[in-house]
Amino acid sequence: MLYRAGLVKGQEPLRAYLRRSWPLYAMILPGLLFILLFRYLPMYGVVIAFQDFSPARGFAASRWVGLDNFDFLFSLPEFNRILGNTLIIAVLKLALDQLGAIALALLINEARNLVFRRSIQTLIYLPHFLSWIVLGGILLDILSPFGIVNNLVRALGHEPQLFLGSNDWFRITVIGSSLWKGVGFSTIVYLAALTAISPTLQEAAAIDGAGRFRRIWHITLPGIRPTVVLLAALSLGDVLQAGFEQILTLYSPAVYRTGDIIDTYVYRVGLVSAQYSLAGAVGLFKSVIGFFLIVASYWLADRYAGYRIL
Repeated sequence: MLYRAGLVKGQEPLRAYLRRSWPLYAMILPGLLFILLFRYLPMYGVVIAFQDFSPARGFAASRWVGLDNFDFLFSLPEFNRILGNTLIIAVLKLALDQLGAIALALLINEARNLVFRRSIQTLIYLPHFLSWIVLGGILLDILSPFGIVNNLVRALGHEPQLFLGSNDWFRITVIGSSLWKGVGFSTIVYLAALTAISPTLQEAAAIDGAGRFRRIWHITLPGIRPTVVLLAALSLGDVLQAGFEQILTLYSPAVYRTGDIIDTYVYRVGLVSAQYSLAGAVGLFKSVIGFFLIVASYWLADRYAGYRIL
């Protein structure tokens, strides 16, 4: 009450503060409305996971079935396969992206020619800004049976491979193309962390006779370790994000066994087959698991890297 009345010494009255700051609140209003309309209000739709939902009857009139959709989901023979595909692809993507970003950042940091460094950074950043629709079309062309890659394979005396139509090659192709698109952009954080390492440490180690690899091992890597731990912990929340746009663009029924993930299964079941309640149950299952993973990731980030949102 004292603050509202402006009676506390050194405090600005609430009315004067709002009169001065209302443009700032007006600026964030569109963002808040966007989040409310497209993030919070649609959460009401999770009720279809507990209904025998029919668009004609709507949310209110559709018959409630409790956990029957979840019982049916967990009894499906392909559920374990889909969950396994999601975890394998997502975990390998996250792990290899982190390792590749660290390696690239170290290599770029060791380059002494500024023009060469900037050129390499530009080249490896570019794929990040292309959509998977564009990159998917490129990959479908160069990895086709008569594409550039298979023509090179033939020239080397080997049999061409169905990179996007073989269960033996599909995961490797998905993970490799994901790294090509994203690992360059992921180096930005590590390059920024490398700039915080004092050059005097490097100079002192060089004077003591430490070679380049020894300096990287004993100075550079320990210097960016908090950043590595933080990003690794925060990436835990993306364990179930295996890349819907990428896989939907590249896969086909021939590779469902190794390439079908939770998001593509929801798309096929919910939109293509119109089994809305089953798709809602799958999506809710993924969201609940993702929630606990995000909570665990922030706990780990706080525990081992000292990172807190508040």
